[in-house]
Amino acid sequence: MRFLHTADWHIGKKLHGYSLLEDQLHVFDQMIQLAKQEKVDGIIIAGDLYDRSVPSVDAVERFNQMIIKLNLEEKFPVFAISGNHDSAIRLETGGPWFRQSEFHLHTRLEQAFHPVEFGEVQLFLLPYFEPSDARIYFDNKEEIRTIEQAMTVVIEEIKKQFKPEMAHVLVSHFFAAGSAKSDSETKLTVGGLDTVPLDLLEDFDYVALGHLHNKDALISDSIRYSGSPLKFSLSERKQEKGVWIVDVEEKKVDLSFHPLLPKREIKELQGTFKELTQQEFYESLDRKDFMFIQLTDRAVIPNMMYQLRKIYPNILGVERVYGRENDQKILAKEISVKQLSPLELSKQFFEEMTEEELTNQQEQWLNESLDAIQQKERGK
Repeated sequence: MRFLHTADWHIGKKLHGYSLLEDQLHVFDQMIQLAKQEKVDGIIIAGDLYDRSVPSVDAVERFNQMIIKLNLEEKFPVFAISGNHDSAIRLETGGPWFRQSEFHLHTRLEQAFHPVEFGEVQLFLLPYFEPSDARIYFDNKEEIRTIEQAMTVVIEEIKKQFKPEMAHVLVSHFFAAGSAKSDSETKLTVGGLDTVPLDLLEDFDYVALGHLHNKDALISDSIRYSGSPLKFSLSERKQEKGVWIVDVEEKKVDLSFHPLLPKREIKELQGTFKELTQQEFYESLDRKDFMFIQLTDRAVIPNMMYQLRKIYPNILGVERVYGRENDQKILAKEISVKQLSPLELSKQFFEEMTEEELTNQQEQWLNESLDAIQQKERGK
C-alpha cells in the first residue's frame, strides 16, 4: 500500500500576527497534486490539524474545504488523529459518519485498539493522550504517571490486535526519544517525562509521527516525522518542508521525501538601515517573504518601522544587534526573573513554553515537588 504521510497542519496559525490560511492552502494544493501524481492509496495526517483547541471560524471553514477536496472530490481515504493542539471532543463531531466516505478520524485513546483494515495493512490510529487517559482506560490509578509508562501498556494492548498476515502501521503524535525540537513545538518536556523510547515501536512496519516540525528530527528506516508542511517559526527557516510517500508491505518499507514550495519564505536580514533601504539591495529580494530584520545601527532612526514596512510589508520583527534598547530589555528581564519565587518562575516557564496555564492538578504537583526539594535542602 502506498500512503502520503503528513502532519502538523496547524490550520488557523498566525505567524507574528500574519494569517497563514492562504499559505496553508498553497502547500495543500501541491499535496493534492503530488498524491494524484504518485497514485497513493490513502493520506495519513498525524495530528495537529488545527493550531488551537477552539479554532477560528475562518480556520474551520478552510479545513472543511481542504477535507472536502481531499476526501469527497478526489476520493482519497484519510487516516487522521487529533494532536495536542486539537480539541479531541470538538474534532470528534461527525466522526461516526465520516467513515462512510473513508475518512477515519480518531480522537480517543480507546479507538486505537480498533485498527482500520485497509488492503493488506492494519492502521492503528493513536491520538495524542495524557497519562491520566491511560490510567482511566486501564483502571490503573498508581503505576501510570508518564507517557513512557502509558505507551508501554498501550502498545502491548495494540499488539494483541495484530494479524500476522498483514502489515502494521502506527499513526501517532508524541515526542520520540532521540528527536530534536524547534521553538514552534510548544509541548513542554522536562526530564524526559514526555518521551517515548523507540524500542517500544520496533514491531510496527511503519510509524507515522506528528508533533515535531522537522522531518529530520528522527532518522529511522521505519519511524518518521513528516514535519510541518510550512515553516512556523524563525528557527524553522532552514528546514526543508514537505511530505513522505511511503510504500508499506509486511517487513518492508520504502520512503521518499517530496518538498513543498511555500508561498512566502521566512528570511533573516542583517545590516544598517541605509543598506537595507537601498533600492539596489531590496529589489534583489522577494519582498512578499516574511522578514526578520537585525539592524546594526546604534543611532536612533526616526520612523524606522514605518520606513521599513514600506519596503518590507511582512516584517516579523526588528532587533538592534548592538543597540542600547536590546541591552536594557535583557537587563530588565533578568531583574524581573530574580524577583520571582520558585513557584512563580516555574509557572512562567511553563506558560512561555506551552502557551497554556498550569491546571490546578499540575500546580498541586509542582507545589509538592518544590516542598520536597526545600525539605531535602534543609535536611542537609
